[in-house]
Amino acid sequence: MPDLRRSGLVWLGLSVLVIALDLLSKSVAESSLNLYQQVPVIDGLFSFTLAYNTGAAFSFLSDAGGWQRWFFIAIAVGVSVMLLVWLSRLAREKWLEALALALILGGALGNLYDRIVHGHVVDFILVHWQQSWFFPAFNIADSAITVGAVLMILDMFRPKKGRAAG
Repeated sequence: MPDLRRSGLVWLGLSVLVIALDLLSKSVAESSLNLYQQVPVIDGLFSFTLAYNTGAAFSFLSDAGGWQRWFFIAIAVGVSVMLLVWLSRLAREKWLEALALALILGGALGNLYDRIVHGHVVDFILVHWQQSWFFPAFNIADSAITVGAVLMILDMFRPKKGRAAG
């Protein structure tokens, strides 16, 4: 077993924090909002709403008849295991990569919980322009996955120690 102090697993606390914030925020959204009710936060730009997504990003496969729930559960479990192995093998010095992986893992597990327990993912953040353009509703887990992916891309372009330039 890898030494927790010397591997990327030290970042698992961040994954747990993402999961906790995600589940807490979804619980508040479900107890405070009616389905598709918009509560403006920044008028014309940002609202809270309650939406359920049985599909993946942008409601992909949401009307597929139910099999997609198990498909997305299997993918989330597989990706989460892969991320855990990756983190366990990652040197602690690779903090940006580990940070990114921990965010992605926390987001994947937050949405996995929803799929297993509820059969859908709870979304509640709505970004829009006036009432004419709407980005699909999302949640804290989706945000963590997105930020993690952006950090992974940024890390790919960082100069690495020991690598010759050019």
